[in-house]
Amino acid sequence: MGADTTERLPRYLTPLPRRIETVALQYAWVIVAINIAGTAFGFWYYIPQFQLEPVVAWPVVPDSPTATLFIACSLALYKLGRSNEYLNVLAFFGCIKLGLWTPFVLTVFADAFLATVTPPPQVVPLLGRELASKAMYAFLFVSHLGMVVQAFLIHRYCDFPGRAILVAVIWYGFNDLVDYFVPIVGTPHHTLLPVEPIVNGTVQHVSPAHEIAAAGAVALTILATILAVATRRVKTI
Repeated sequence: MGADTTERLPRYLTPLPRRIETVALQYAWVIVAINIAGTAFGFWYYIPQFQLEPVVAWPVVPDSPTATLFIACSLALYKLGRSNEYLNVLAFFGCIKLGLWTPFVLTVFADAFLATVTPPPQVVPLLGRELASKAMYAFLFVSHLGMVVQAFLIHRYCDFPGRAILVAVIWYGFNDLVDYFVPIVGTPHHTLLPVEPIVNGTVQHVSPAHEIAAAGAVALTILATILAVATRRVKTI
């Protein structure tokens, strides 16, 4: 892969100014550390849902923390000179899909999220419950958009091979399947939404909230696939 290959990618595949890409990759270890911290926070955030889900479903529950772990590992291996194309493409899909799906549901179900989002207990005495909840909401919104930004660094060191794209499509397609349509056990496993009540320890996947969340997830899996394939086509010319 040469520099001229990345430079001829169209703007919709490289929305970041090239100087920002270069600086971000120079300080990739800082970004790795931020993502590792975000991954730890994400697993903490999912603790209530882990308590509801059977252990066999746990690997498909923490979607966003898994995506931030993928991008952390992708950037780390790049900096170590051991870049892995499968991991790179999984990170690209995860950052695009979860980086956009979370702001999507936060916007669509904004009132419910603002009323129920739980900030870290250490923050509440400092800001008050209402302001802490709004800060947590804003943090979730902005931090997930940051994942999308990171996705558009990956083209600088990944060729997006067809087999890696296929693996990512299978993994995230499987996630969509068990999250919304055919759960492994029990009910669908998608991230808890405050508009879907929990009754006797079981999430009630009510309509139309469930369908709205599913439509967003499937659409974003398709979007990530289109962007990955388009990047590969330009890089292989």
